[in-house]
Amino acid sequence: MAPDERVMCRAGRDSYRGHMITLRALTKRYGELTAVSGLDLTVASGRVTGFLGPNGAGKSTTMRMIVGLDRPTSGEALIGGARYADLRWPLRHVGALLDAKAVHPGRSGRAHLVALARSNRIPLGRVEEVLDAVGLGKAAGRRAGGYSLGMSQRLGIAGALLGDPPVLLFDEPVNGLDPDGVRWVRGLMRSLAAEGRTVFLSSHLMSEMQQTADHLVVIGKGRLLADAPVGELVSGAAVEVLSPDHAALELLAARLPGARTAAPGRLLVQGAEAGKVGDLAHEMGLRLHGLRVTESSLEEAYLRLTEDSVEYGTA
Repeated sequence: MAPDERVMCRAGRDSYRGHMITLRALTKRYGELTAVSGLDLTVASGRVTGFLGPNGAGKSTTMRMIVGLDRPTSGEALIGGARYADLRWPLRHVGALLDAKAVHPGRSGRAHLVALARSNRIPLGRVEEVLDAVGLGKAAGRRAGGYSLGMSQRLGIAGALLGDPPVLLFDEPVNGLDPDGVRWVRGLMRSLAAEGRTVFLSSHLMSEMQQTADHLVVIGKGRLLADAPVGELVSGAAVEVLSPDHAALELLAARLPGARTAAPGRLLVQGAEAGKVGDLAHEMGLRLHGLRVTESSLEEAYLRLTEDSVEYGTA
């Protein structure tokens, strides 16, 4: 291995911070369909940024434009100030897992990573490092076509980490993983961000995202709905009221500001005191099966944000 290759591979370890993803009026149209509409966004380094939105919101299209797989109709996506297509050795700048099964099925996991490494002049010793890091060392010689979805996700993560890049994108990386694997991915994402890297992560698992992300970006129908820290979106407590008397519960909701029906027989009242809610229910003769204070969840905040952006709504 030439000395310059060793230096280039290690250079990123002291300079992860400051490499951001920047989207400027990013737009993608397919005929009359607008998948992404004028997206302005900065994904900062040193934190895990969660990327949320309903099916068809434009998340995958946005990620594909960032790494040059789709060409924007207008606007631009930059990585550290440069377009992906202009990066000489892109895997050293950005690693991405967008489709865990996008691997030649006849190649072994190791051969797949070796091909990636050679394409970007990454030392081949790095292949064994990332295989061990994701727990695929013993399965590296098997054909990737025979991998389970969970194993494919681990191989995709290994490929993203291969060039030791400062910027990382992961689209639904915990699909197919068992609970131990999900916990491992959570710890990995947070450790990568703690090193100063930019971590951009999409998922439909709200509880997992709430535990993993520091910052959240929510889009709906291709438009930006929220760009804020997790604590800002998930803030405050609510009083949960449970009663089998659905009609009476609706009358109680009408008298409480911030009340909404979360499910039949279940009422959530934002910013209220449990004692006052209980007293009012008693005055109205409402039969209670439960009264407790709950912390707001990301799922509830997300559903409120995206209620008008769901493509396939259900009753």
